[in-house]
Amino acid sequence: MLLRRLVLLYAGLLLFGFSSAVMLRGNLGLDPWNVLHQGLAQHLPFSFGTVIIGVGALLMLLWIPLRQRPGLGTISNVLLVGLAADASLAILPQPEELVSQAAMLIAGVALNGIASGMYIGAGLGPGPRDGLMTGLSARTGWSIRRTRTAIEVCVLALGWLLGGAVGFGTLLFALGIGPIIHVALPVFQAMVRAPEAGESAVS
Repeated sequence: MLLRRLVLLYAGLLLFGFSSAVMLRGNLGLDPWNVLHQGLAQHLPFSFGTVIIGVGALLMLLWIPLRQRPGLGTISNVLLVGLAADASLAILPQPEELVSQAAMLIAGVALNGIASGMYIGAGLGPGPRDGLMTGLSARTGWSIRRTRTAIEVCVLALGWLLGGAVGFGTLLFALGIGPIIHVALPVFQAMVRAPEAGESAVS
């Protein structure tokens, strides 16, 4: 079971980084955190992926006063998503036609939702952004929904001020990511719970 969880975790994180690069190449708008990452990358001498890693590491420092505990998935998230994003950007083309851009946007959102279901379903620790959300929710008494909304509005506004791409893709992500994860997450959680070959399904 551990091997299956590790495969889900690392495949999910690599796919998550790839999906971020696909949305970036689509050039029709990004999700709130990647709006921030792109905006920062335009003002810093670092690549998009390196900024993702740096922001993730800084967010983990905020976990300390929030008394959040990282897991293997947390550390892996900080390192792998940014590396996968940069590697993907090095090979993905920049489409010029709107139809191709729209296709990349839709594919990016769909893959991001599936990737989220994979690495969350592995159950090996939340990502740095998820941990910040749950930690703030516990400290403030706000609901997860209210806390997530507040964080993402602030992140989106800051990223937009820095020049990050806000557009139709941002709206599509906001509307589509929840339903995709809602469908994908139970599938991967069931895969984790399923007995290994040779094990009895009855305890």
